[in-house]
Amino acid sequence: MGLASAASVMVALDSTVVTTALSRIRLDLGTSIEQLEWTVNAYSLSFAVLLMTGAVLGDRFGRRRVFTTGLALFTAASAACALAPGVNWLIAARVVQGAGAALVMPLAMALLGAAYPPADRPKALGVSAGLTGLAVVAGPVVGGAVTQGLAWQWIFWLNLPIGVTIIPLVLRRIPESRGGGGGVDGGGLALATGAALGLVWGLIRSHAAGWGSAEVTGALVAGAVCGVAFVAWQRAAVRPMVPLSLFRLRGFAAGNAAGVFLYASLYGSLFFAAQYFQTGRGDRPLTAGLHLLAWTVSVTVVAPPAGRLVNRVGSRLLAAAGLAMQAAGMGCLALVVTPSAPYWQMVAPMVVAGAGVSLAMPAAQTAVLNAVTPEQIGKASGVFNTGRQLGGVFGVAVLALVFGKAGSYAGPATFTSGFAWATAASGTLSLAGAIAALAIPGRRTVPAPRAPAARVLTPSR
Repeated sequence: MGLASAASVMVALDSTVVTTALSRIRLDLGTSIEQLEWTVNAYSLSFAVLLMTGAVLGDRFGRRRVFTTGLALFTAASAACALAPGVNWLIAARVVQGAGAALVMPLAMALLGAAYPPADRPKALGVSAGLTGLAVVAGPVVGGAVTQGLAWQWIFWLNLPIGVTIIPLVLRRIPESRGGGGGVDGGGLALATGAALGLVWGLIRSHAAGWGSAEVTGALVAGAVCGVAFVAWQRAAVRPMVPLSLFRLRGFAAGNAAGVFLYASLYGSLFFAAQYFQTGRGDRPLTAGLHLLAWTVSVTVVAPPAGRLVNRVGSRLLAAAGLAMQAAGMGCLALVVTPSAPYWQMVAPMVVAGAGVSLAMPAAQTAVLNAVTPEQIGKASGVFNTGRQLGGVFGVAVLALVFGKAGSYAGPATFTSGFAWATAASGTLSLAGAIAALAIPGRRTVPAPRAPAARVLTPSR
């Protein structure tokens, strides 16, 4: 439990810890908005496309072996990030870091599942998931504190002692285990990577190069072609990476769609919110991270009761209501932000948005898992988590595109203008997710058994 959770926390922390360091990275390395996007998206993209492959490799070659390989890769890449002399080096190291994370995260859950008997397994997985969620919430505060107290490079250096300590303990304390996995779907992996990379590249470069440029048009067309080819490949593959038959299940399809929009809105707005407090308002990194707590801390407060509430009221109501709350919070935040806006005016919108995320997250995932058979839960969970990471990638790209049309880094006023429009776009993504969530099947109720009809006695003649 301790080793698997520590590894998961380290990986989860790096998905958000960089947000409050982005302003310092931009100033120190002289990055453009496109390069700043890639420092976040490079990690999420490689994490997303390799996530299901990591699970398959662990089942085939040994979960402990692949888990420790992922830890070593992640730790080494963290050192490379800290040593980066320029932004291109940093982006390349973030790609490798995401690949290591894709080997660690699914196998941490698999090792926990193999270590505990079925009766204790849900509790063990729940504790680990709670710690991982706490790491995501704490990421902006940790990043702000480290960036302000030391330097942004130290958000990566901190991974080294953790990784170096965990690896030998894993080899000594965790037994090897394997699953029934088959071969890696190499064709599917290549096509999925090409589709995601082409579409994200086209979105990110559209502002600088222009929508009609050969670079942007070629990237978008190549991404679309790879996406169509991926679907065709999955239909014909013996062991497909994504069983397309699962998308015929309404709960699975709608829950995944709601999840993609949820995380697109969440990660896209987090990307800019931490920068707004520093670039738009002039806050220091730690203060920016603390200001974000009004938004992120509700995950630890609302998510646990929301998880229990799903079984009572159903996934559709909670997912749709939660995403609608996130949309309302983002819309209100877009209306109040200015370079001199008092912080208290932003607290209520951030709390509403954070509470909405906390309601929608367990509801969307439950809708996906409840739609499949027990034998399909592993694949279904892999698809949902892949969609979560890809949703974050596209959310950052879309909101950055909106920001670039309305604002810039020229000064607090121009940045705040772009941030307001990007936040409004985040609310629109949330609203689209709420509409998708309405397609989730309603809560199934088991009808109460009928009382037997009373016998009517008639007098005999």
